[in-house]
Amino acid sequence: MIRPNIVVFLSDDHAEWALGCSGNSEIRTPALDHLAHTGIRMRNAFTPSPVCSPARASFWTGLFPSQHGVHDFLGLQDPEVAATPWLAGERLLGELLQGSGYETAMVGKWHLGQTGQPRIGFDYWAPHDYLDTAPDRQVVTDDAVRFLQERDADRPFFLYVGHFATHSPWQDRPERLVHQYRTATFSDIPDDPVYPYGRMAGEALFTTRDEPREALAQYYAAVSEIDEGVGRVLDELEAQHLTDETLIVYTSDHGLMTGHHGLWGKGNATVPYNMLDESIRVPMILRQPGVLLGGQTRDEFVNHCDLFELLLEHASADVPDRQHHYPGRSFRELCRGGYLGDWPDEVFAEYGDTRMIRTRTEKLVWQPGVDRTMLFDLVADPRESTDLAGARPGSVADLTKRLGEWFAQYDEPGTSGLRVAELPRHNKREAWRDHGRHDVVAQPPWIAR
Repeated sequence: MIRPNIVVFLSDDHAEWALGCSGNSEIRTPALDHLAHTGIRMRNAFTPSPVCSPARASFWTGLFPSQHGVHDFLGLQDPEVAATPWLAGERLLGELLQGSGYETAMVGKWHLGQTGQPRIGFDYWAPHDYLDTAPDRQVVTDDAVRFLQERDADRPFFLYVGHFATHSPWQDRPERLVHQYRTATFSDIPDDPVYPYGRMAGEALFTTRDEPREALAQYYAAVSEIDEGVGRVLDELEAQHLTDETLIVYTSDHGLMTGHHGLWGKGNATVPYNMLDESIRVPMILRQPGVLLGGQTRDEFVNHCDLFELLLEHASADVPDRQHHYPGRSFRELCRGGYLGDWPDEVFAEYGDTRMIRTRTEKLVWQPGVDRTMLFDLVADPRESTDLAGARPGSVADLTKRLGEWFAQYDEPGTSGLRVAELPRHNKREAWRDHGRHDVVAQPPWIAR
């Protein structure tokens, strides 16, 4: 049996709405659009957590934050945070595939600690930090292509490419790309008044009308820059006649708001953290000609933990002696054109002590740190502007019960998000340490008053 090669692109802050194949009328993403049209686009893909490090930890471990213990972005410039052995003892995807016979490579953003030390499970280790590498972001693609050219031709390979050009600050992108967007209308982004609610420097406030337009031009250019990098890797695979033998996956760690709801940022654009769809929805595209059924757009709910299981199944690998209750389920059969009648019609996410359940029609967000539960009707109010928790007690009771039952399976006492304030510090901006402040528990800014 010929085992497939695997290439995973996991970009940083690349929102699902920021793709041509997702319906954005102005952004230019020809390589990713081609990948989607010839592969499978999962239209309802979500992150387990709408911030960098927890989402990435879920991709690598197949676990939720309340299992793997990473609950916020890791401020690795802080010696205390850098010294914490994040994910110690966990079997990561690279190690599992390496143990199954794959040559493994990691290039680009890691953001899970100990970046300068090659992690167990990787034959090729080329991490790049977005703070250190900018503006030379093409080095990520350069390293990916170098690995493909120097790999062991007698072994299947797993290549992870962590692009980060779409992370703030949105500046210094290639002028040839930025120039294309300076006259854009950005009509795909709601024209909401900017609300001064973001926590991250450079993501929250603009003082003139031109500043957000320039930031949008830079962000769109960054997406196009990543698209070019994806195209270069696809071209290299084609040159080596590996297209049909290689599973390609493109996804992102989480979504992003660039003016949506008046906010700039992701889950941590607000305090307490938000679970708005623009924060939690991610692109997810898969392709392997002749193995997966191309030309599909699927509506099933999936997340990074499901992708973890799909990659293991596709590689004929597994987690030996599973000591956790893994929340994911492979959706490979869906990508082959099949149907799974018992596939769940709900998805969950968490960020610190905030938890969410989302169905096709409703979303419940529970914020125990500020004693708040919010309910949104996603059919009548897709922009999540009206909190109906007080008007629909039946829905609140039902969804709260389902949320509790689900997390009861995937909440481990030593790493639970409900006790996140007792866990090792991730950074100096953790919102759950601010819950006592009056200004952070006021009505969320996008909610109608």
